[in-house]
Amino acid sequence: MNVADIMSSPVYVIAPDEPISHARRLMLRHKIGTLIVANKDEMIGIVTKSDLGRRLAQAGPIWRRRPIDKVPVNLVMTGSPLTIYPEASISQAASLMLENGIHTIPVTKNNIVGIVTRTDIVRYVSEQTYDTKVSELMSRDVVFVNRHHTLNHIIDEMEKNEISKILVSNDAGKVVGIITSNNLALNIMSDKEGKLPTKSIKMARRPDAGGQKVYRYVKEVPLVAEDIMSEPVISVIDTEMVVNAAKIMIEENFTALPVKKDEEIVGIISRSDVIRVAK
Repeated sequence: MNVADIMSSPVYVIAPDEPISHARRLMLRHKIGTLIVANKDEMIGIVTKSDLGRRLAQAGPIWRRRPIDKVPVNLVMTGSPLTIYPEASISQAASLMLENGIHTIPVTKNNIVGIVTRTDIVRYVSEQTYDTKVSELMSRDVVFVNRHHTLNHIIDEMEKNEISKILVSNDAGKVVGIITSNNLALNIMSDKEGKLPTKSIKMARRPDAGGQKVYRYVKEVPLVAEDIMSEPVISVIDTEMVVNAAKIMIEENFTALPVKKDEEIVGIISRSDVIRVAK
């Protein structure tokens, strides 16, 4: 098999001066994670959900002061992206991604014929017979946040630890969700006023000891981890085969899975880890 056998096609194109809010809408509408950025008929970059989440997190307060419908795609895209031929091997595609820290590679032959992503390679891995165990590839650096932590705190933790995935625990210390750069990309951009999104809650009080609750006012509060996390969390044990972890990722549309040993979380395995077996 080669890249042509696993790539995604057709590709979706956006102009460099379109706002990132439009990029987000296209991704949601077509259920895709990557857009080709083209000036007329020439590809000048790509933009992914991961790019959006990472760039927004790294940029900090400046993005929160600028409405997302005023920020053009060319400010967050990856310019002059690496490309690959459809006849290239899957091993070459995996190596190119890992060596350059990228998630997506446009496939070209005279023009753009498709896109190969880490998910495409994970799907390929899930259909193979590799005998590598999860413990051999997982990352042991796991960061947790509480379900009540704000988006600001989550962004700070990701930036400080240089990670794109974080586990969410409840007040009893049990893992109840996972947050990735994709979660952030879809939620940080939801506010058009240039601020982090909020939610409205009804504040209530009892007029007397035996009275019924009376809603007095609505208060806006910041979104917290439990508002944006993916749930429920599916974990794998450290002795599980990577092929089986890949199958779960594809079937459940997960980008990472917590890894357990004796009921304790000892690591996390992501798509980047999985595609290393195909390198």
